[in-house]
Amino acid sequence: MTNYKSFFGFSREPFAKDIPTERLYPTPGLAASAERFLYAVNLSAIAVITGDVGAGKSTTLRSAASRLHPSEYRLISLVASTGSPIEVYRQIALALDADGRSTSVAFLTKTIRDLLRDILSRKMTPVLIIDEANLLRIEVLAQLQTLAQFDFDSKPVLPIILAGQNNLLDKLMYHTSKPLASRVVGRTHLDGLKLKDMAGYLKHHLEIAGVTHNLFAEEAILAIHQGSGGLLRHANALARGALVAAANEKAQIASAEHVRLAATELF
Repeated sequence: MTNYKSFFGFSREPFAKDIPTERLYPTPGLAASAERFLYAVNLSAIAVITGDVGAGKSTTLRSAASRLHPSEYRLISLVASTGSPIEVYRQIALALDADGRSTSVAFLTKTIRDLLRDILSRKMTPVLIIDEANLLRIEVLAQLQTLAQFDFDSKPVLPIILAGQNNLLDKLMYHTSKPLASRVVGRTHLDGLKLKDMAGYLKHHLEIAGVTHNLFAEEAILAIHQGSGGLLRHANALARGALVAAANEKAQIASAEHVRLAATELF
């Protein structure tokens, strides 16, 4: 198999996950999500980001969070699970470098709140970021807002950013989730890219990998857009696979047929 990176002259993997945030392609949803993210942080409120699998939610979180200076903000990041409230609280405690082995929700709540007070005393703002938040149980969402209640809820201190698939909104509609949902000040839904944005997205990623000329035929761009539904993760996989198929045939341009071949390798 031909090494497609050397064949096309890439200086780095063009569709990697570790693209520096300052070099991310400015998708329509990226700026809107960051705006709501920062708005919620400034108000110590909650922002919600939704989108299908592979729409770019995690990348959006990474981009928005990069705008928070580490000397002013303490990020508490976790990937949600279907675990019980105590398991989620243990995750938060561990993210704060605390012992999360307790079996008491009350003890962990006090531990976390004490740690938040310590962060605040150092003139920093704690920010809780939960990816895959659609996996959280209803009872977790019912309790989560209690972490942010200080001085009988007169002083909101913990901004919370929730990112997940669309059923996260359904869970926030439950009556037990209303105390948490009432703190939401911004919602963003990440749609798949339009065809014109997909062309720009592919071109951008070739350029950051050191290739300034186009490597995709127009029909290939259309095939990537249709095959991915505009969703970034799947588009990345199709584009990479098409380039691999083109390199194996010593073709200088990836065609729609190369995209079709790439699609046979993916789910």
